[in-house]
Amino acid sequence: MAIPQASTHRPTARVGWNNRVQTVSIPVDFRFPDSVREVFIRREGESVILTPRPADWSGFFESPVVASPDFMADAERLPVQERSF
Repeated sequence: MAIPQASTHRPTARVGWNNRVQTVSIPVDFRFPDSVREVFIRREGESVILTPRPADWSGFFESPVVASPDFMADAERLPVQERSF
């Protein structure tokens, strides 16, 4: 008796070229909203990760992320630069 295998189907995207730029056609289920005009791109091992670039900083300022009390404690204070205009 054969044991049913779990589905190993993984969504795929088509890779191609447009002039000298490599392109990836993303399936509908993975597309970014129409409001996303740019993405950040980074590599983790052999994976390429795309992350929407925020249009403004509101999400950052609304997040609970705060700097630690010793953030920049060792930063060197530079003198004020004198400039003539």
